[in-house]
Amino acid sequence: MHVIEIKQMSKKFKNYRDKSNTLKERLLKIRKNDSKEHWVLQNINLTISKGECVALIGRNGSGKSTLLKLMTKILYPNKGEVIVKGRVSSLLELGAGFHPDFTGRENIYMNASVLGLLKREIDERMEAIIKFSELKEYIDQPVRIYSSGMYMRLAFSIAISIQPDVMLIDEVLAVGDAAFQNKCINKIEELKTKGTTIVIVAHNGGIIEKLCDRAIWLSDGEIMDDGNPRMVNMKYMQALSERENARLLEEEAELAQLEKNNRIEYPSTKASELSPRVGNRKVEITAVKLMDDRKVCRKDFRTGTSMSILIEYKVNEAFEEVSFGIGFFTSENICCYATNTKIDRFTIKELGSRGVISCEFSELSLLPGTYMLDVAVLHPNKNEPYDYLSKQFNFQVSSDVKDEGIARLKHHWAVEVIS
Repeated sequence: MHVIEIKQMSKKFKNYRDKSNTLKERLLKIRKNDSKEHWVLQNINLTISKGECVALIGRNGSGKSTLLKLMTKILYPNKGEVIVKGRVSSLLELGAGFHPDFTGRENIYMNASVLGLLKREIDERMEAIIKFSELKEYIDQPVRIYSSGMYMRLAFSIAISIQPDVMLIDEVLAVGDAAFQNKCINKIEELKTKGTTIVIVAHNGGIIEKLCDRAIWLSDGEIMDDGNPRMVNMKYMQALSERENARLLEEEAELAQLEKNNRIEYPSTKASELSPRVGNRKVEITAVKLMDDRKVCRKDFRTGTSMSILIEYKVNEAFEEVSFGIGFFTSENICCYATNTKIDRFTIKELGSRGVISCEFSELSLLPGTYMLDVAVLHPNKNEPYDYLSKQFNFQVSSDVKDEGIARLKHHWAVEVIS
């Protein structure tokens, strides 16, 4: 049985280049074409069965939230039709339908009434709503003092209280503490077992794979893929990584050109002062490149693939000894791994006036995330940095593995049956 049917549906909005604010401005521009039509969704055909949990994934602006609003009848299509059967409960925006000057309890009455409950039914469920929200101490306080997490708790508690046939959720589970998020996920699974149809917009691959039977990937208002959550999410993440890789490479090239045209002189100081760049520049790092196994510059890598770091340098003054080093850091500035040529007992006998030193990782063991790179050339036995660049190079790592943490350690499992 299909609970949601979308047939040949398209939705457009008008984008105003210069919106009129007064009646005079509107009259003067009445014949001017100062708006442009933008098709947010185009030719969408979709059916969702009773009891299915479906994820909508895609970049911001791909049409996910608009599709949910069409299902709730907040918006109506310009072409085609959207059919939704049964009682619908929606969580589209934090605080939507709440009055800031009303207390939490008063907002429960108002919001639940809008969702279709009678006062008698709300009275019967009031204590259960408050208990699930864990807001007993604040329930008689105006909601304007609530945090975003408290808004989400109250809104979610009201939404599940009406025992909906269809539940629509738009990213609000990203707000709030981990314990309450798990509580919400468990409740969604419970509703699913009772036959509630659920459509959820989410960016968390773990939640998508845990909760959903299907995933639908939207891009520029069109359905790119529809099927197994894990497979669809992998395709989406790969496409996202390739786009991000191109953007980061372009950004890096622009910054390199800017520095070339307006070369920034960094002060000579100690590395411990955590400046973006320090050193006396006896040996200077002129460029850093991250390359894949095909010797192509990249800003995005996959877990388990090879990665080479090429450090281009030039010698400006005489020096005693030299060591090159690298360090990987998370976006939270946690050191994942750091090494240098001295630690690895790699002897550098001669540098010449210019050259390139490379460090290759045949199997990158970092798990998905954004990482930053420290690159340095220094005296191996003295606290004398020749050139130290801190967190000036970043890259992405994507993967289809489910491991957690920072790195994926090589391992294998074995079992021995005793009896």
